[in-house]
Amino acid sequence: MTEHTRKPFLHVVVCAAGVAAGVGELITAAQERGWEVGVIATPIALNGFFDAVAVRAQTGRPIRSAWRTPGEPRPFPAPDAVVVAPATFNTVNKWAAGIADTLALGTLCEAAGLGVPVAVLPCVGDALAAHPAYRDSVERLTAMGVRFGEPYTGETVPDGERPEFHWERALDLVRPR
Repeated sequence: MTEHTRKPFLHVVVCAAGVAAGVGELITAAQERGWEVGVIATPIALNGFFDAVAVRAQTGRPIRSAWRTPGEPRPFPAPDAVVVAPATFNTVNKWAAGIADTLALGTLCEAAGLGVPVAVLPCVGDALAAHPAYRDSVERLTAMGVRFGEPYTGETVPDGERPEFHWERALDLVRPR
């Protein structure tokens, strides 16, 4: 397959939130829509928040979490889009501040300079979402062209069940406008 006929490549950034266990749903939906997928996890997310063996098998690629060395080849093609799901309070705030102290954050900071569409599915509780720094971060990222889905708090609803995390919504957000 040549560069002109290759499938579009999606970088999926996974943060440490309980719903990260369902990231396979996003990968399946992306693959069904014609994307190739590479997963970049925050170091904490890689430490048991999702099944790394299953995700690696599903994508056919290593999960990235650490910087590569200068002589090491790039394991993923350049992204045609980036999805951050679930996106935590910490990641959103560091990203908006331009802090790139992990591969996941570096990838997100670089995406703006590349003009790559980025979609975010936040997973932030109401108390943290009310923090002024978070509101400012969302506003700043939105002004940079980042597309946000509805926040997911993980709070139980009156019937005692947790609401569904809408993984596919991220794919809708990275469609060209």
